[in-house]
Amino acid sequence: MKEVPILAHAHEVKRYRGLMDWLTTVDHKKIGILYLIAGGLFFLIGGLEAILIRIQLLKPMNNFVAAGTFNELITMHGTTMIFLAAMPLLFALMNAVIPLQIGARDVAFPFLNALGFWTFFFGGLLLNISWFTGDGAPDAGWTSYVPLATNQFSAGSGVDYYVIGLQIAGIGTLIGGINFLATIITMRAPGMSFMRMPMFTWATFITSALILFAFPALAVGLAALMFDRIFKANFFEVSNGGNAVLWEHIFWIFGHPEVYILILPAFGVISEVISTFSRKRLFGYSSMVFATVLIGFLGFMVWAHHMFTTGLGAVANALFSIATMLIAVPTGIKIFNWIFTMWGGSIRFTTANLFAVGFVPTFVMGGVTGVMLAVAPADYQYHDTYFVVAHFHYVIVGGLVLGIFAGLFYWWPKMFGRVLNETLGKLCFWFFFIGFHMTFFVQHFLGLMGMPRRIWTYLDGMGLNGLNLISTIGALLMGVGTILFLLNIVITSMKPRNAVSDPWEDGRTLEWTIPSPPPEYNFAQTPLVRGYDAYWKEKMDGRKTMTPAEPLGSIHMPSPTILPFAMSVGLFIAGFGFMYHQYILGAAGLVITFGCMALRSIFDDHGYHIEPEELHDKGVKA
Repeated sequence: MKEVPILAHAHEVKRYRGLMDWLTTVDHKKIGILYLIAGGLFFLIGGLEAILIRIQLLKPMNNFVAAGTFNELITMHGTTMIFLAAMPLLFALMNAVIPLQIGARDVAFPFLNALGFWTFFFGGLLLNISWFTGDGAPDAGWTSYVPLATNQFSAGSGVDYYVIGLQIAGIGTLIGGINFLATIITMRAPGMSFMRMPMFTWATFITSALILFAFPALAVGLAALMFDRIFKANFFEVSNGGNAVLWEHIFWIFGHPEVYILILPAFGVISEVISTFSRKRLFGYSSMVFATVLIGFLGFMVWAHHMFTTGLGAVANALFSIATMLIAVPTGIKIFNWIFTMWGGSIRFTTANLFAVGFVPTFVMGGVTGVMLAVAPADYQYHDTYFVVAHFHYVIVGGLVLGIFAGLFYWWPKMFGRVLNETLGKLCFWFFFIGFHMTFFVQHFLGLMGMPRRIWTYLDGMGLNGLNLISTIGALLMGVGTILFLLNIVITSMKPRNAVSDPWEDGRTLEWTIPSPPPEYNFAQTPLVRGYDAYWKEKMDGRKTMTPAEPLGSIHMPSPTILPFAMSVGLFIAGFGFMYHQYILGAAGLVITFGCMALRSIFDDHGYHIEPEELHDKGVKA
């Protein structure tokens, strides 16, 4: 392993190349790429599980997979896609873009940023190892309802992997959210007030606040379930005075804000992409900001709409029904603002914009079925049918995943210095978009015809055959679209790294003012922000570059460190130990983790400085 010397002020700093560079990095741009690789890997695993589910439901009385395996597949598909694919792919975009959009040189806590990634990664790894240990994967559904998830009905270690894996991964998400809150509050460039922040930054800010309040509820629920399963406690054991409905409340008071944690960053991406490729300022910016805040606020007031059939009573059902319908108002504001942004604009249908424009009607459809499900008496009919599956996927896939694709095509040049192939990109869009609607549109009707969700197979002669066949064909088309995206990445990576600072020519925000990919310090001089769409404003005023807010000077950067990786390995070992009642192994894992925390506390990280002479050598002018 070669060490690369760097001119450091007062303290010599070790720098690495190759694998060790990635294991020790605290650079937000590299951590964004790590999130992208790990999230992409889990996305492919979750997608493969989905295709296996659809092949099993291709025809009646199929026995492609066994019933128990089917339960494991639906559990792991949902859990993997929500916690291990969607969240990290969003965190990849946040890490790559947010510090650049606000004119910062890194996030507020670079060490925590690295720790957040590695805890997420090892939590996800622990969860997926369950396929290979012989005890079976988790099989109680992605919501892991009790008593199904208790030892009585899930006797193996499968659900233990769910409980402990998600606790470790959840630590990463929680500290990531705290980090972005601190970054956005404290590290904005001079002149960037809150009402001058780009919409993606606003969406990330609100999302991070939701993470801060929602994830502790999940942590409490998982800890209680862990005590029930491993240490024989009675939180949810009804025969011993526990309460099974308590789990539903705990899970969904996290679970519904989680839907907005996922969709709000996608809203931010769509706002950036549509504005850029319409060559117009986002219509109704301030109303968009307040709509985002209101969605975040109301998101905590609707959790029991998942529980209309639980027996909470007419008053509770009515209140949660009304609160759920209210969320349609700020969401509708956003939809109209996107349409009005495009109205009269000079629209370019790049691949990023195709995904963004396709997002709008698709998400509207998901919202309409959401209002239908908010009607409590009607929900008694829809509940636990494929109608709910269709609604959920219209929101998460038709909303979130289309938003992620739009963001990846849009910011790929900034992250990697190469523009993705537009022809392959458009083929990817059409295969994925058509396949998506084929898969899930018909599932609304399967649900209305009475097909329950989570069933392994179904009888012939019930009128379900044709629509299930169409749904499976659509899932395969989505798979083709995903393969085309991977092919695009491979082909693009073979090209020279020649993307310019503003490859779309209409960039409006600060990330398009610096080289692609950015240098490790992002901005040689912190920019001065004069208004919303800071870079666009400078262009309109006849300036080609941002005005610096400071003279060229020494830039302080954090040192790389292996400690976040080691701490996460310790948690991984501890999880295994406690799961199999090997308490010495569990204690050894905790010793590693807490030992690394002690080392971090005792030894100061002085970082290093990049001096003006180095910046001049790289062609930066004062």
